[in-house]
Amino acid sequence: MTQVTTMDIEKIILNVANIIINELKLEDVTPETFNPDLDLVNSVGIDSMDLATIALVLRDEYGIRIDEDDYPKLTSIRLLSEYINKKLMDKN
Repeated sequence: MTQVTTMDIEKIILNVANIIINELKLEDVTPETFNPDLDLVNSVGIDSMDLATIALVLRDEYGIRIDEDDYPKLTSIRLLSEYINKKLMDKN
């Protein structure tokens, strides 16, 4: 199994932040300034429909499936990025 590096996670975090900003049409925030630990549901106001849309975009982007049962646990960009990274590592 390949060793995960911090750089890999940082790249995924920036990409996930960019996807969320574009999908939700967020203004006044960039991938670099988006706090990856911010609670997406309570602080940003993402609902289940938003999350489903984001999950589809992430599936297309990374070629992984985000299980609906996991949605409640994926409350920040960092948690989403770590989840994606784990899925990618499990594929290899």
